[in-house]
Amino acid sequence: MRELVSTDDVAELATKGYYLALRVGFAFPLEEVNELPPAWVEHYTTHRFMLHDPVIRWNYANIGAIRWSEITLDDPMRVLDQAQTFGLRYGAAVACFDGDRGGQRSFGHFARADREFEQDEIDALYRYVEKLHRAKAPPTNLTAAELEALKMVMDGLRLKQIAHALGVTEGAVKQRLKNAKTKLNAQTSAQAAAMVKEFNLI
Repeated sequence: MRELVSTDDVAELATKGYYLALRVGFAFPLEEVNELPPAWVEHYTTHRFMLHDPVIRWNYANIGAIRWSEITLDDPMRVLDQAQTFGLRYGAAVACFDGDRGGQRSFGHFARADREFEQDEIDALYRYVEKLHRAKAPPTNLTAAELEALKMVMDGLRLKQIAHALGVTEGAVKQRLKNAKTKLNAQTSAQAAAMVKEFNLI
């Protein structure tokens, strides 16, 4: 069974580029990787294709993997035809969703110029996106005290204000925030607060 372990592996398979959206919430992904050709990205953005793109629509309505050529949704703006003029002649789309309470899903688009993706390649791409999706899952080990402190950070309170509101020392607040940053792999308290908000934990 073929396994993809790095972005280099993905780039070797998707020779015309790829796009990943991980843990998409209400509107935006927690993380986005766009390795599609810049000229196509500019054309796609300029013409506002996102809402009309049958691949995107398939991603939001399905779980699994499919070749672009097998998508039967309407394409009134001829997005896929236009993609071919930029060298994205063959593609695969994958989407995964684990039923988390935030309703988040992850998906990817992968393109080639020379041939259709083989089934084992599509399966490997799906497993790769699914692995990233799980890796970006909300942590389940944050304590109520840590979440409370992060909510106050999100609300713009300073360390002294948080300590006063909670009736604890500034040192105790610092420790809660430090623990939360470690669990979230965040660099700053503001980043940690943004992450838990995106995860719908606060």
